[in-house]
Amino acid sequence: MGIRFVLMVNKQGQTRLAQYYEYLTLEQRRALEGEIVRKCLARNEHQCSFVEHRNYKIVYRRYASLFFLVGVDDDENELAILEFIHLLVETMDRHFGNVCELDIMFHLEKAHFMLEEMVMNGCIVETSKANILAPIQLMDKTS
Repeated sequence: MGIRFVLMVNKQGQTRLAQYYEYLTLEQRRALEGEIVRKCLARNEHQCSFVEHRNYKIVYRRYASLFFLVGVDDDENELAILEFIHLLVETMDRHFGNVCELDIMFHLEKAHFMLEEMVMNGCIVETSKANILAPIQLMDKTS
């Protein structure tokens, strides 16, 4: 499958966006998010951006006050996922202009829409920023 989930979390550990590509109950999601967020936020910037947790490999990166965490299968390429995270941030930067936590909070549906344009059923299907943003720009024009 590849990508199992994508989380955006602030420095205090509050989840700002969560997208799952496998079924987990609400209790399982809360427990998993709590464990992963505590583990990743406790690490310093000199440690690598890959953590193994349960049956997932967590690839994360911090941009300003947001942590982007992606849970993947063990056989997934970590560097490719780091590139995916960077592409997601660049896409959001292009749309919001230097994306921050408040952009995610006030435009959560757009953030989810960008993610849905990029990932389908846990597989990366689109990497062109122009193609990802085109439907969102059309929606902005009509509103």
